[in-house]
Amino acid sequence: MHALKDLFTSDVGLMSAAGIAFMLGMAVFYIRFFLRHMREDEARQRASKP
Repeated sequence: MHALKDLFTSDVGLMSAAGIAFMLGMAVFYIRFFLRHMREDEARQRASKP
C-alpha cells in the first residue's frame, strides 16, 4: 500500500506513472497501426491478383 501512495504522491512516482502510461499508449498505437496496414496490404495484394 505504501508503494501505491509513493507512486501517486511523489514527483518521481508521478513521472514513473506518466512514463508507464505513455509507453502503454505507444504500444496500443503501434499494434493498431501495424495491424491496419497489414490488412490493407493483404487486401491490396488480393485485389491485384488476376
